[in-house]
Amino acid sequence: MEFSDVVKKRRSIRAYKPDPVEPEKIAVMLEAARQAPSWRNLQCWRFMVITSEEKRKAITTTFSPHNPGVKALLQAPVIIVLCANPAESENWYNKDFYMLDAGLAMEHLVLAATDQGLATCWQGSFDEEKMHEVLGVPEEFRLIALTPLGYPAQERDPRPRKAMEQIAFGEQWGEPWKG
Repeated sequence: MEFSDVVKKRRSIRAYKPDPVEPEKIAVMLEAARQAPSWRNLQCWRFMVITSEEKRKAITTTFSPHNPGVKALLQAPVIIVLCANPAESENWYNKDFYMLDAGLAMEHLVLAATDQGLATCWQGSFDEEKMHEVLGVPEEFRLIALTPLGYPAQERDPRPRKAMEQIAFGEQWGEPWKG
């Protein structure tokens, strides 16, 4: 698939088929994440690949029971968890680069999933302290986000996007970019 098609096709999917995800596809996704850029190439991120039903259920206990994402986490055969170590990155001008670096790696992974016909849905509204306990993640790592991963059981139409002139400016803020 062309890169621009992958970007346009990516959707946040909340319904999954029970079909297992091939380890080779997960490996391609992890390799894409590994290739992501990072501050001074420090690569502060780590990923966990969760496939057991027991551990997936335990992960859902870190979310509000009213969170609609819980259903997706239980349906999907895989959950990918994104962690990052702030000490393996830096903070300049009050910008924590570990968050940016981890986000870039996760988006590489998500786009690679889309390219292989898989679906994802970024989630981050969990109890981080409890998630540390559930997954045994070392204290120095932050739990940034996670995504269910699997074959989509639903198709979603594209969501509306803001007009280019609302998001891209030229030499002066508010002055639309004229490319």
